[in-house]
Amino acid sequence: MAGVHLAVVRAAPEARLRNACLLAGLLLWMLYTRYFATAQALHATLPPCPFLLVTGHPCPFCGGTRSFANMWHGDVGRAAALYPLGPALFWAVVAAIPVLAAALVLDRDVRWRLSRGWARAIAVAALLPLAASWALKLTVLPN
Repeated sequence: MAGVHLAVVRAAPEARLRNACLLAGLLLWMLYTRYFATAQALHATLPPCPFLLVTGHPCPFCGGTRSFANMWHGDVGRAAALYPLGPALFWAVVAAIPVLAAALVLDRDVRWRLSRGWARAIAVAALLPLAASWALKLTVLPN
């Protein structure tokens, strides 16, 4: 593909640190969402969204924690109602964890360079679903 260059290379120290931090963060997030209902019953959850507290409106990511918690229990419909991107992001995280673990074990990293056009296309492809999800949260979906 023109404008997209990928290479699997030996990981530099900063790439190893980045991958280790990402892996640890994703594992902690998955653990937190797995036991969210228990933590909620014990009043041991993270504080509510500051954007929601200040404006009274959900932010583009509101409902993500509850969406992941519902995905753990197999309730995809409720997860999507809470945060439309939640089910897809849940499975993306499930897929990313072994990839990051393998990168750490094998001491590898993926380097990629994108042309300006590809970078814009990827940004739009990421922002459009986020904007659509937020619009749904602001208009028809539960908070």
